[in-house]
Amino acid sequence: MPREGYQEKLNQLREDILYMSEVVLEQLRDGLNALDEKDEDQAWDVIEGDHEINELYLELEQECVDLLALQQPVAGDLRFIAASFKIITDLERIGDLATNLGDYTLDAEEELFPDVDIQSIGSEVIAMIENAMEAYAEQDPEFCYAIADHDDDVDEMCERASETVARDLIERQDIDSEDEVERIMQDVYRLLLTIRDLERVGDHAVNIAARTLYMVENDDDLLY
Repeated sequence: MPREGYQEKLNQLREDILYMSEVVLEQLRDGLNALDEKDEDQAWDVIEGDHEINELYLELEQECVDLLALQQPVAGDLRFIAASFKIITDLERIGDLATNLGDYTLDAEEELFPDVDIQSIGSEVIAMIENAMEAYAEQDPEFCYAIADHDDDVDEMCERASETVARDLIERQDIDSEDEVERIMQDVYRLLLTIRDLERVGDHAVNIAARTLYMVENDDDLLY
């Protein structure tokens, strides 16, 4: 393949991955909104939308495989393709976590822990993904380190939220039957899973930043 055509395919791969990230971010925003509004129709849209993300993942995986197998890239191009392959995996998994939010919306009965601000955590992890993809698009290594630092703040938010759930559960005075205990415990479990899943979204954003740093500077400092 002529050099011009090869470079065009590399550029197209980057553009396709950025498009996939936009679809994933939309799913995550919709999942958070469905959870906040208790919107079952939107929750189903999020759950059913996971199919599109899976299809994008498979298409982009094939693009990466074709570039590796047919072009035998070296040095920077090889790191770009390898990093891109890993990044689409992280995006696909973020899509799965967004789908979980749709499932939690369908299972939720009422808000028992108003002090837990899920939406604030969600806003932070969305910003992390946006910044990670901007770092990828702009090949900006400094941005990668900022995303890793941001993750520490998100981890702290998630820890405080989990502690709030535990404290409020201990202090509750309105549990007077086994059925009530069962209902509350199901809601506690759902809420803790929601916090955990959002924390994992932040971890995937760090993974994207780490792969970008490796791609740009051959630096594995953020890989773990």
